[in-house]
Amino acid sequence: MISPERIEQVTRIVEGAGLDAQTIDVLREAFPEMHLTYCMDEDVGMKEPARRATGFNIYLVDGRGHCMELTSDGAEATGLVLAEVDEEQDD
Repeated sequence: MISPERIEQVTRIVEGAGLDAQTIDVLREAFPEMHLTYCMDEDVGMKEPARRATGFNIYLVDGRGHCMELTSDGAEATGLVLAEVDEEQDD
C-alpha cells in the first residue's frame, strides 16, 4: 500500500532536489520497501497520474504479480514511477 501521505513525502523530496538518478537513489535509501522507477512521462501509457507536480508526475505501480503494472489504487500499489515531464511536449 502506498498512502497519499507517502506520495506527498516523495513529491516534496523531488520538488526540493529535482528529479534525477541521484534523487531516485536517495528515495530508494529512504523508502527501501517501495519499488521506484524513473522515466520520461511520454513513456508511461497511463494518462492520469496519482500526483502531478511541476516537471514530473507520479504513477502507482502494483508489483504483487508476476509483472509490474500501473494501477490507480493506492491499496494495491507497491511502488512509484517518477516520470519527468518534457514541458515542450506537454499538451
